[in-house]
Amino acid sequence: MVSNESAVAEKLLQVNAVQLNAANPYTWASGWKSPIYCDNRKVLSFPYVRDFIKSELSSVIFERFDSAEALAGVATAGIAWGAMAADQLKLPYMYVRPKPKEHGLGNQIEGAYTAGQKVLVIEDLISTGKSSLQVCEVLTAAGVEVVGMVSIFNYGFPQAVEAFEKAGIPFVSLTNYEVLIKLAVEKNIVGQEEAGRLMEWRENPAEWGQRV
Repeated sequence: MVSNESAVAEKLLQVNAVQLNAANPYTWASGWKSPIYCDNRKVLSFPYVRDFIKSELSSVIFERFDSAEALAGVATAGIAWGAMAADQLKLPYMYVRPKPKEHGLGNQIEGAYTAGQKVLVIEDLISTGKSSLQVCEVLTAAGVEVVGMVSIFNYGFPQAVEAFEKAGIPFVSLTNYEVLIKLAVEKNIVGQEEAGRLMEWRENPAEWGQRV
């Protein structure tokens, strides 16, 4: 099962979960200047689009990661999607904090799990892969087996592909940057010239903003 990448991209554009602006780029937490801003949390406010994404997510999990015994959402953006998919697939669910809780039990993993349990990680989006793989490391250190990761969106950075290959963790995304830009051109959301600049960014995001 491969997600209908174009249909997913269309839904994200439909509810403005993805915004494109090469002339006035956004600034990421890393300091990178980016012509795209992806906020899939916005989809949660649109029931029919939310249901479509949930169904696509669940189908990919069922077809590609049928060995998964539980799902783990990445805090915070992946928590809701992981919970919805786990509910539809009737799988146990947990989520992983960026760092251990500073009070109470001090948990970083919230939920029940057992040693050796096969866990699939649910992520909102994958950029460089660094933060996503840190969650996998936390789960592995807790004694569970991470069987893979599924995300809604993927920027398609080469360093992310390399990082996941090095970690030995397979991943699938419902849609990706290249598909989204192609669709944006087809729908006249961006012109060919802007599309060219958008693709240039993906090739060298760290330096692209210096030329804007």
